[in-house]
Amino acid sequence: MAKLESNFRNMVLVLSGITMFAALALASVYTFTKGPIAMAKIAKQQNAIKNVLPPYDHIDAEPVVKTEGLESTKTYRAYNKNNEFIGSAVETITVRGYNGRVGVIIGFDKTGKIIDYFVLEQNETPGLGAKMVTWFKTDKGKQNIKGVDPGVTPMTVKDVDAITAATISSKAFLGAVQNAYNAYSANIPEK
Repeated sequence: MAKLESNFRNMVLVLSGITMFAALALASVYTFTKGPIAMAKIAKQQNAIKNVLPPYDHIDAEPVVKTEGLESTKTYRAYNKNNEFIGSAVETITVRGYNGRVGVIIGFDKTGKIIDYFVLEQNETPGLGAKMVTWFKTDKGKQNIKGVDPGVTPMTVKDVDAITAATISSKAFLGAVQNAYNAYSANIPEK
């Protein structure tokens, strides 16, 4: 086989071929993994809803969705077998984290107290803001938000101990919790 002459035209042709091959390979990998990634996100969300609520029989078929700018909430109301409201799981997304989006699901009982929370997504600094995954569940000082009624105790860094050296991440997380409570209280089913 003859060796290609090293000139500008041949270099452009070879690099264009390599680029097209790489683009085709990336596109096929994206197409192949798109479905499983979406299924994993749905499974993670469903698991989070189960973990933040007390045992329930069913939830509303469609969540109540509210969007304000880039932030949103989805409220999933839960009922027992007698169709009595037992609480809500509220998924909230904020873009105010140190590194952007923070997605959390917070469970509220029928009186408005926080049952538990689960961080669905965050890109905060490892060892600092990323501590939000467990920080606000720790029984130390005023860190633990479980059992707190955000209608009585505001979710601010003045009222809840923030993550050390991660005030922006703490404010984003606590703001998301307050947004979730606001969505919960606006969507309590009538008796």
